[in-house]
Amino acid sequence: MSISDLYPTGLHEQNLAHFASLVRIALRDDKINSKERLLLERLSIRLDISTADFNDILKNPLKYPMVSPVSYEDRLEHLFDLAKMMFLDRNPTIDKTSMMGRIAVELGFPAENVRNIVKNATSFFLKEPELEDFKKIIKKSNPISH
Repeated sequence: MSISDLYPTGLHEQNLAHFASLVRIALRDDKINSKERLLLERLSIRLDISTADFNDILKNPLKYPMVSPVSYEDRLEHLFDLAKMMFLDRNPTIDKTSMMGRIAVELGFPAENVRNIVKNATSFFLKEPELEDFKKIIKKSNPISH
């Protein structure tokens, strides 16, 4: 039993919703490949997603609506996870960059900065990304105070 099972919080609900968003992206081609599955397993541990929740979300990710994180650092981390899943194959298609723009807006990034954010995030994920480097690049793309 995980800690979040004992003490349900808004953060846990947010993590479930975030994980469901990751699963929806992985399922965009109607299947989860081995790289996507491995990333989902790693992220489920980081997000404190139980095995039961993991399996439930895999079966029905639409059950969990997207929840925008309140803090800027959390928004950056969510955008990082989502972009990492989206560009796991290192193939930045127009559909993926368009989806990334919608996700950035849903996460609370200002619409006027989204084009720059997507451009920088896409070029970033063509390399081997690290979260702290990602945060620096997106903060430069989003000069509005956080």
